[in-house]
Amino acid sequence: METSPTRVIAPSLLLFAILYGGMVPLGGFLGAKQVALGPLAVEAGIFPFLTLIAISSGIAELHGRVVADKLVRLGFIPLILAIILTVFVLQLPTDEGMYEPAKEAFPIIVGQGWRMMAAGILAYGVSVSLNVWIFARMTANNGRLLPLRGFIAAALSQIIDTLIFITVSFYGVRPIADLMLGQMIAKVVLSAVMVPLLVMAVVAIGRKLDANNPG
Repeated sequence: METSPTRVIAPSLLLFAILYGGMVPLGGFLGAKQVALGPLAVEAGIFPFLTLIAISSGIAELHGRVVADKLVRLGFIPLILAIILTVFVLQLPTDEGMYEPAKEAFPIIVGQGWRMMAAGILAYGVSVSLNVWIFARMTANNGRLLPLRGFIAAALSQIIDTLIFITVSFYGVRPIADLMLGQMIAKVVLSAVMVPLLVMAVVAIGRKLDANNPG
């Protein structure tokens, strides 16, 4: 009896898919802290989120837009599971012997209102998908202008991410214009600093892995 051939997954795709899946929920948790970078203030969740941007762009470069889009869609699984598990854990009774400051801080750090949860899911899906689309439209798969393409796609997607997240989370609750502008500036600056280097690293590592382990 004939057996169907085993489908080989490229080593680069396997590695970066694992990293991608871990970074998706991490962005939400680290976002509880505001960091000051000189005159700029931004949620710490931007660091894993820009890593997601760089990985998705790198996968688009290495394996094409269709594969990168699938990776983005699969990212909803750890994101939504993390939210469900967080809500579940917050409903459980707290051990009386738990360290007192941690007992008070835990629900503040990990708990989010339904609007922020919805905003996070929506902003993730739209902004990372947009990043892949823009990046892939700019002469993908040939290595040309890789840092510039990575920055442009990241910067534009982060502007949209900020518009969605801030509007859904805070519209009608607090003034959002200044908050939105500050977040956009901070994210674009960080995109310029981080994303070109990360995209080049992802592509270089991916090509080396796939060349050494062709399957």
